[in-house]
This record gives sequence, C-alpha cells and structure tokens, in this order.
Amino acid sequence: MLTGLSFAAIAILALTGVGLDMRLGEATRWHPLVGFGNLASRLEKKLNTGERRLARGSLAWGLVVLPFVLLAWGLTFLLAQFDALIAMGVHALLLYFSLGLRSLRDHTQPIAQALIDGDIPQARLWTARIVSRDTTQLEESELAKAGVESLLENGNDAVFGTLFWFVIAGGPGVVLFRLANTLDAMWGYRTPRFDDFGCAAARIDDVLNYIPARLTALSYALLGNTRLAWQCWRAQAAAWSSPNAGPVMSAGAGALNITLGGAAIYEGEVEQRPSLGAGPRATGKDIARAWRLVASTTVLWLALLCIVGVLDA
Repeated sequence: MLTGLSFAAIAILALTGVGLDMRLGEATRWHPLVGFGNLASRLEKKLNTGERRLARGSLAWGLVVLPFVLLAWGLTFLLAQFDALIAMGVHALLLYFSLGLRSLRDHTQPIAQALIDGDIPQARLWTARIVSRDTTQLEESELAKAGVESLLENGNDAVFGTLFWFVIAGGPGVVLFRLANTLDAMWGYRTPRFDDFGCAAARIDDVLNYIPARLTALSYALLGNTRLAWQCWRAQAAAWSSPNAGPVMSAGAGALNITLGGAAIYEGEVEQRPSLGAGPRATGKDIARAWRLVASTTVLWLALLCIVGVLDA
C-alpha cells in the first residue's frame, strides 16, 4: 500500500472514519467539499472561455486538485516522521471529510417518508435537493426511482470508491478520489459549455472509479437477488451512458428486484434513458431498501477489512 500503513491500521482507521461520519454527519456550510466546489466554480468561470477548452479544462483540473492532494500527502508524511498516532488521526479525519454515508441516509429517507405519507409535493421538494432532473411534475414512482438511483450511484461515489482509495493510498488517496469525483459532478457534462472543458474531469473520474464501481456492483449483487443482479449487470450496464454508473445501477436494481431508468426531464427536455433492473417500478418503500443495501455493503467492506487486518497483524 502507498501509505506504508498495515492492513490492521487501515481497518481501524476505516472504522473510525465511518463511525465519525455516521455520528457527526457533514457540516454542510463549512464542509471542505463545499469550499472546494466554490473554488472550482470560480476557476471554471475564469478559464472556460475562448479556444482550446480541452487544454484549459485539463489545466483547471490540475490547478484545483493536485495542490490539495500534495498537501494531504506532505502533511501525513511529515507527521508520520514525528508521531505515527497523530498521522493516523489525520488519515482518519481526511476519510471522514470525504465520506457521505450518513448524508445519503439523511437526504433520501425524508423522500421515502413523504411518499409513505402520501405527501407528493414535499417529496418533490426533498428529491429536488439531491438530483438535477426536474421534479416539479413527478409522481410517486418517478420520485422513488430518483431516490433509489441516487442511493445506488452515490453509494459508490461517496462511500465505496472512497473506502477503496483509502485502502490504496490513505488520506491522500481519498482526497484525490473525492475531489476528482466532485469535479466530474460539476464539469463532466456533455453540453456546449462543458463538452470540451470538462472532458479531462470526466475521463479521470472514469479511471479512478473503474475498479471501485465494479466491486460495488459485485457487493450489491452478493447482498441482494444475486442471480438477477448479475443478469442485469451483464445485459444492461453497457447501454448506460456512464461506464461506471452502468454496472453499479444495473446490479443494484437487479439486487432490489425493481426497474429503474427510463424517461427523466433535464433542463426542460425529456431524456429517455435505458431501463435498468427487472420487476415492478420503485415505490417509497424501495428507498429504504436501497439504503439498507448500501448500509449492508458498508458493513461487508468494513468486515472484510477487519478480517484482512487480523490476518495481517
């Protein structure tokens, strides 16, 4: 591993980071990723102009991501020379700031409860906070679908990809992964504004997410309807626009035995997306099922880390 930490130490720090996230959640106003997003937005406005936008986007990615990765690496490296426990604490804090497990629960469970209560207007408001699609005319099944899709995809981005890169490279690894993932969410769109400028952000995120996404899809399959999840993954993932979201969401939908995908409205235009999974359309109760799948996958990953840590001790 790039950190020089043992698997036992990695397991302890992963448990600590996840525990802090579930206990404290994220400070939405002062969270580091909020400040990073503001910085990235200002830089994009300055550089995303004129010609050679592909080069400008690549430069912007390096300017906004690499200094923080180098800072995290330098800080943990130097601290390790003086006090290993303090260095380990910094690794755990960087993991905590990069995780979003509790945030997934806190943002999706109100949608589920509103749908169960039959409060469609409130469910629309809650859903609009976590997705970019137009929610003003959505009914129960479409709102539930949006909530489940967000849980499955962001389970990989905000939890499992983060844990994967923590195992590989500790605190600096999660900083690299989460900042790259954040820029993909901000710039990685195929629109006139971002098609060239955001190309580097999208491709780098694809590379960093390639292995974690498939491990996430495998985990969803093992903890749900395994046979159906595997069939959906093989048959449907390639049709999805994202090479990493396709396996995650198709396997997740199959594991839950529901159908996702289909039509969604973005910026006033209907986008017909491929169907994912098999079975009935999602309902409010399926959001809670999707959360349990993400939570169970987290427990599985932590348990495996602990087992490896014990064997490595």
